[in-house]
Amino acid sequence: MAIDSATQRRIMGRFATGVTVVTTRWQDELVGLTANAVASLSLDPPLVLVAIDRASQTHAKLVASRCYAVNILSAEQQEISQRFAQRGPKDFTDLNVTTAVTGAPILGGVLGWVDCRVTEILPGGDHDIFIGHIEAGGWREGSPLLFFAGKYARLDVRI
Repeated sequence: MAIDSATQRRIMGRFATGVTVVTTRWQDELVGLTANAVASLSLDPPLVLVAIDRASQTHAKLVASRCYAVNILSAEQQEISQRFAQRGPKDFTDLNVTTAVTGAPILGGVLGWVDCRVTEILPGGDHDIFIGHIEAGGWREGSPLLFFAGKYARLDVRI
């Protein structure tokens, strides 16, 4: 049985994921997108991967900047997820943004973040897989924002 893209979406939608915003800075421009194709790849060395659609506007900026931050959203940050899921330029003006090592934007109020330098870019169908070496990171307690079956969800556990 062949699997079409709609069926694949329905099947993989049953896998609950955390919600992140992947950001970078290219020259003076801050860019980012909502992503759930994110994974911790290795502890030694510390590596994280993100899969980015080649057609997205953020893709070319990630290739050029060679760095990114993964911002893990809290349950209170659904609006930020929706903002960064939209096509076109993203508005950072009302967000509390800091930087660590690479200059990639780190969003305020997130549950966790990692600041990464790109070590490899691998092809993956219509996406590229960006492997990043973690240069810095941080976390706080709180509840995560989740995505399940095409909808936002919350986990009522605080750590």
